[in-house]
Amino acid sequence: MIKGAIFDVDGTLLDSMVIWETIADRYLLSLGKQPRENLRDTFWSMSLPEAARYYQTEYGVTLSVEEILDGINEIVTQFYREDAQVKEGIPALLEGLRARGVRMSVATATDRSLVEPALVRCGIREYFEDIFTCTSVGHSKQEPIIYRRAMECIHTIPEDTAVFEDALYALRTAKSAGFIAVAVYDQYERQQAELTALADFRIGSFLDLDAFWEFASQRGGQS
Repeated sequence: MIKGAIFDVDGTLLDSMVIWETIADRYLLSLGKQPRENLRDTFWSMSLPEAARYYQTEYGVTLSVEEILDGINEIVTQFYREDAQVKEGIPALLEGLRARGVRMSVATATDRSLVEPALVRCGIREYFEDIFTCTSVGHSKQEPIIYRRAMECIHTIPEDTAVFEDALYALRTAKSAGFIAVAVYDQYERQQAELTALADFRIGSFLDLDAFWEFASQRGGQS
């Protein structure tokens, strides 16, 4: 049986990728401006300050860069505090893992100040021993450091520890570092075929976990 589980948040524990996919449009709409099509694709490679300056030059937003960023952060914060929902079936998975003695932690690229209130509100914060963010460890998920820190917290080793991720690049990092790679389906990950091919196991829905429990029982150290 696996001994540890490390969970991503957005698109894995929470059905929250929608905010990152739509925040560019939401901000403009909050100002009464109509966004052009495919604004998200335009912003994909931009930093937030670059996006703010784009609002100024392309949409005539007269607010300062700092004011624009504050407005964006306010929308995102409200979403996590009030609207983000746990993915259906996640509570049963977490309870099943805990009942089997599996220790759990979180590894996310999103700031703790956003995700922790959402996990508390959704009633699942108690399952995790700690929350690690890319900001807190100083490295992105292009590197395995965040997974190693999350693993040290639960006192396991990579070959006994499953990493649950919906994003291809992040799961590739975890698998390359020796972790058990569990792919989680989320509609916003466009490279589903590659994600499935990479994974040791793929979860299409948390409502049907029989195959996962069989897989988990056969991986990692002996109980």
